[in-house]
Amino acid sequence: MATDVQVPTLGESITEATLGEWLKQPGETVGRDEPIASLETDKVAVEVPSPVAGVLQEHVVAVGDTIEVGAVIARIGDSKGAAPAKAEAAKDASGKSAPATAEATPPAADPDSQPLTLSPAVRRLVLEHGVDPSKIHGTGKDGRLTKDDVLAAAKAEKAEAREPSMERVEPAVAAPVASGERREERVRMTRLRQTIAKRLKDAQNTAALLTTFNDVDMTAVMDARKQYKELFEKKHGIRLGFMGFFVQAACLALRDVPSVNARIDGDEIVYHDYVDVSVAVSAPNGLVVPVIRNADQMTFAEIENTIADFGKRAKDGTLSMDEMRGGTFTISNGGVFGSLLSTPIINPPQSAVLGMHRIEQRPVVMPDGSIAARPMMYLALSYDHRLVDGREAVTALVRMKEALEDPMRLLIDL
Repeated sequence: MATDVQVPTLGESITEATLGEWLKQPGETVGRDEPIASLETDKVAVEVPSPVAGVLQEHVVAVGDTIEVGAVIARIGDSKGAAPAKAEAAKDASGKSAPATAEATPPAADPDSQPLTLSPAVRRLVLEHGVDPSKIHGTGKDGRLTKDDVLAAAKAEKAEAREPSMERVEPAVAAPVASGERREERVRMTRLRQTIAKRLKDAQNTAALLTTFNDVDMTAVMDARKQYKELFEKKHGIRLGFMGFFVQAACLALRDVPSVNARIDGDEIVYHDYVDVSVAVSAPNGLVVPVIRNADQMTFAEIENTIADFGKRAKDGTLSMDEMRGGTFTISNGGVFGSLLSTPIINPPQSAVLGMHRIEQRPVVMPDGSIAARPMMYLALSYDHRLVDGREAVTALVRMKEALEDPMRLLIDL
């Protein structure tokens, strides 16, 4: 008797998803709780585990189909009946069963001929580095490939490619390309990318967006990191990054200017006595925004550990939807990609977002009139002008600038 595999509950307000890829094909054996498919929701990719051990009998839906929570996507059969003794094939032309031969006992499986089951994270790395997964020895459970296995294989291939060959190699002749040939490729948008596009456009259509700018001298923050980074890492097991300073500075500013941490709900304004900071993180399928809950109550080490964990799991595709729900203020760091200046778009229903940018040496006129090269960063605060006045936005950004240029303010709460 076959067992139906249904779309699991995906979280509050998530009622449907798109089938991203099949991790198991019909005829393959599956273990209980082993992932057989990957679903794309509005926020994250979710793996669907098999409810029983057995053999995958059929796919009920196709890749790209939109399916609702509770819908049947596949059927799992009993492994005992999955591999009949090929009675039909064993019969001779007269219709009589042929005598049992050595083939009646299935030969030992060749590991290299078995279909590989790759997790979404491993599959992305395989595609990214262009390695052959069948030639990689898996060190994971049951011989499955891990990310480290793929990365090691890719590194080995690059090292081998750099070694000079002792044989004379004839230069390859490039295939002729038709003059003026122009190509196009159509790729279906992922559900996550569709959601990002819709939400950003809705934000532009709904909110009265405005951005205010300032720059910050990062000398004090950089000096603090240089002085304490080794002690910090030794004690807490995590590097002291820039984001901890920015989250702390933002919490200080939002407490002084609560409207920047508020939201509009109908004809009412909702103020929060806590700060849940959404941190924009780059993931393989697009931008995701997990939330640091009660950031205003956290230490530098707790903030840095939380952000590092978010970044790792965003790449692995293992962030949960609960971790990306809510948030009262967003920080986006475009500086890691080299951005000098930008106007970030708010993350509805939030009313403001802080954009960080790259640090670069620029000439600055010092208080004594001298000119010195200083590590400067542009900050951008985009906000919903329906709720936040210009004076409040500028005040909040100046508070952040002051705290970053004099981190002692974070310690003594100024």
